[in-house]
Amino acid sequence: MIDRLNQDFSFYQTAINLRQQRQEVLASNIANADTPNYKARDFDFKAALQGAMGDQMRLPDTQLTLTSPRHIPAKAVSPDPADLLYRQPLQPSLDGNTVDMNVERVQFADNTLRYQSDLTLISQRVKTMMAALQQ
Repeated sequence: MIDRLNQDFSFYQTAINLRQQRQEVLASNIANADTPNYKARDFDFKAALQGAMGDQMRLPDTQLTLTSPRHIPAKAVSPDPADLLYRQPLQPSLDGNTVDMNVERVQFADNTLRYQSDLTLISQRVKTMMAALQQ
């Protein structure tokens, strides 16, 4: 029973963690709106969520064992599902900054709304489970 509850909430936990991570990226973009040569960054939430939920299919990171001091260290790292991408500016500024405050504000508000919606949904699910357990 506890395993099923854990599986049920793991999706929401992952979604909220990614929303929080995206919120930090968007806040960083807004904070650096006046920084010359700053490049706005973001990630595709849907792809990141699919990647995070499909972690069972992801290969683990690998590092080769060095048996001689002349060996070159090598490491294979699977890409993070929430890899940051550079946002393409609609109208780049002369100082090289690619932050468009209108886009950032809309994305920040949208992400905040979805974050709060996820929290409300989880709260309702917990209340429903508590009511079912009390009966």
